[in-house]
Amino acid sequence: MNFLKVFFLFITILMAFETKSQELFLETSIETLQDLLESNKTDSVELVEWYLSRIQKYDQQGPKLNSIQHFNRRALSQAKQLDMERKNKGARSLLHGIPILIKDNYETIDAPTTAGSAILEGHWPKKDATQVKRLKEAGAIILAKTTMHEFAFGWTTRGSAFGVTRNPYNPKHHPGGSSGGTGAAVAANFGAAGMGSDTCGSIRVPSAHNNLVGLRGTQGLSSRAGIVPLSSSRDIGGPLAKNTRDLALMLDATVGYDPLDPQTAESFGKIPKSYLEALEVLDLKNIRIGMLSAWYGNAKSNETTNQAISKLVGKLESRGLSIVKLASEDLDELKSQTEAPDAYFVDNYDVIKDLNDYLGRYPSIKPRTFRDLTDDPRLEQGVADLWKSYLDPRYQDRGIYLEQQETGRKIRRQILDLFNEYQLNALIYPTATEEAVRIDRQQTHYNCKLAAATGLPAISVPAGFGKNKLPVGVEFLAEPWAEQKLLNLAYTIEEAFSFRRLPGDTP
Repeated sequence: MNFLKVFFLFITILMAFETKSQELFLETSIETLQDLLESNKTDSVELVEWYLSRIQKYDQQGPKLNSIQHFNRRALSQAKQLDMERKNKGARSLLHGIPILIKDNYETIDAPTTAGSAILEGHWPKKDATQVKRLKEAGAIILAKTTMHEFAFGWTTRGSAFGVTRNPYNPKHHPGGSSGGTGAAVAANFGAAGMGSDTCGSIRVPSAHNNLVGLRGTQGLSSRAGIVPLSSSRDIGGPLAKNTRDLALMLDATVGYDPLDPQTAESFGKIPKSYLEALEVLDLKNIRIGMLSAWYGNAKSNETTNQAISKLVGKLESRGLSIVKLASEDLDELKSQTEAPDAYFVDNYDVIKDLNDYLGRYPSIKPRTFRDLTDDPRLEQGVADLWKSYLDPRYQDRGIYLEQQETGRKIRRQILDLFNEYQLNALIYPTATEEAVRIDRQQTHYNCKLAAATGLPAISVPAGFGKNKLPVGVEFLAEPWAEQKLLNLAYTIEEAFSFRRLPGDTP
């Protein structure tokens, strides 16, 4: 606690830098920040100071976003070292000296890894998850760890270690989850970009609710090594960013084969030399998108998101994009398969096994089993209620588990059949069918399972704002290893109709 008092006193002094640097750094892309660093108009020490001053101003004061879980106490000294390295040897990459935020389920040398839970207080493996290691090798500075829904098991971002995280576009509303801390912090300019993880929407949902772009890659695109697991079948880590070029740059630094994660062997020969270099604005006259009509919802609460997405689609069509409306009994059945209680059976089966395995690797963690976690009174109530129900022997039934894995493969084949039958470049549907609800409510209005169950890539792209002035996101899904196509589509939309807007509560 004494350290924190001294730390924040230091940050208060640093806030004098904010006015000077506001115009240079606010909403600034990673490439532009790198240009400023290369031209000696700033240095990484000043960048770190500026981001820390914003965190001091808005995270526990003002709108009280409550999005930062742990600080990297060595961030300033690391920035100084990277400044010296730049001067003596040049920059390692476009990420050299750039402050980045990391979700609290990624293991990091520079800060504890507590998965948003008071139960894991003090857990500090003192090693970097593979994707964190790669970011640091590229020269990035891990500025801080962000809040997350406890153990990544929810869509609103609340946990026993920190309470509730708030949406920077309206602090009375939630920021999505489970990577809501990263979403809120990146949207508020607490770091240049951030890392999240996605089991069923946990990158895409906070991207939609925080006016960001976020990609869930093809299963196996990036390493899960060093990420506290939820479902080994469906977990994947990846970036959230304010723009598509930043997203592509972050992907370039983090994706690819890792011997510590056998899933990534699938990525051989599937990843371009550089997503950023291959980024291009598409000729929309050559693009056919299939609209999954049933995924939009027809309740009154869906109207605001439907209107925003419809407006965007109309603009795209006016530029030559072809929309194929897809509706059939087969598609209605497919949707029900992604919503039925058993659609989450794989996740629920895996979380027991995977957390047991994770706890087994760290004897210093007091709870030794999944059951111990569920019995701990500190566990966030919503998570606790769900996890206690998974202790039912049914969730140990490997037969049901294998059936649900096969259902995911069948859905994948159905989707790929649609692509072939209608000659589609992608499918479109809302990331979330409602704007973010108030923080005292729960929300389950997401179309996350289609990509998660099939292992297909999907990207959430800003689509404007709803009647409550909260961000709306639209999701595009494509065939395996079509990340570049999705990035190009997002980039095309961004260049034509930029919906990025700084939150009013974090000016």
